[in-house]
Amino acid sequence: MDLHVRYEGDDDPKKCTARKLARFDMAELHRSARATPFGLVLNPHADTALSPADAEYSTLVALDCSWETAGRAMFEMAGEHRALPFLVAANPVNYGTPFELNTAEAFAGALCILGEREHAERVLSKFTWGHTFLELNEEPLRRYAACADSSEVVEVQQEYLDAGEDA
Repeated sequence: MDLHVRYEGDDDPKKCTARKLARFDMAELHRSARATPFGLVLNPHADTALSPADAEYSTLVALDCSWETAGRAMFEMAGEHRALPFLVAANPVNYGTPFELNTAEAFAGALCILGEREHAERVLSKFTWGHTFLELNEEPLRRYAACADSSEVVEVQQEYLDAGEDA
């Protein structure tokens, strides 16, 4: 699966996972929505959850911007928009925070759900904390990858959200 990034460049370049992936020829950066190819767009504001049913796509697109500017309008790109389900960040900036993944984590989570675990491992191998993301999210990623469609992913996600409320 080809990885593409709509790149805003408003984060610290030294901590930017999208730039690092691009340096290793693992993702392609695009400076405008128009230049970004049509594909499966990872969008936290999407109405449909990412599921294995989306594996037919060959292009995965993420937005790389600061969480402060990640409003709905920033995600206006051509493609099929899907939200990642509940996953926990492992990166040093947002460690342990649900849903606030960096670009590399978003790609890796999506790739696992889409049945491309080895590709996800290659993406995360470029980061010292990469293996931790897979360890922290091992069970949910396995369960999401076993779902048939978006509605099943949402059901599994709800179990994690309900468990968090009980804690």
